[in-house]
Amino acid sequence: MRVRKAKKADFPDIIRLAKMYNLDYSGMEADDFWVAEESGRIRGICGLKKHLECSELCALGVDEEVRGRGWGGQLVRAVLRDAPGELYLATVMPSFFARFGFEKTDVVPGSMVKKAEWCAGCTPELCTVMVRQGGR
Repeated sequence: MRVRKAKKADFPDIIRLAKMYNLDYSGMEADDFWVAEESGRIRGICGLKKHLECSELCALGVDEEVRGRGWGGQLVRAVLRDAPGELYLATVMPSFFARFGFEKTDVVPGSMVKKAEWCAGCTPELCTVMVRQGGR
């Protein structure tokens, strides 16, 4: 398995995986993505969406066949190396992200939230917003 920054040619596979796990969103082709690939096949994805006031880690997903091998963690670490400043995320798995220095927060930058899009497909009562300060 190898983690690398996505190329434009990777987006059909990124979108396929994102749709499979209900992680797709409008405009994702404009965001930075990292992929985990094995034998030339993309098996995991993680995105970095830039907002006016912050960045957001989004669309972390790994093929069910290869889960439990640490690929999700490697994708998160790859994004963290390139993410300046505060990094936010919304998740139903807060304990997974806590080990990377993310902490629960009740404050969400206004430029990050577009109510019609941000929680689409999500169960808000299960969702936790987290932030990680840069350089940690």
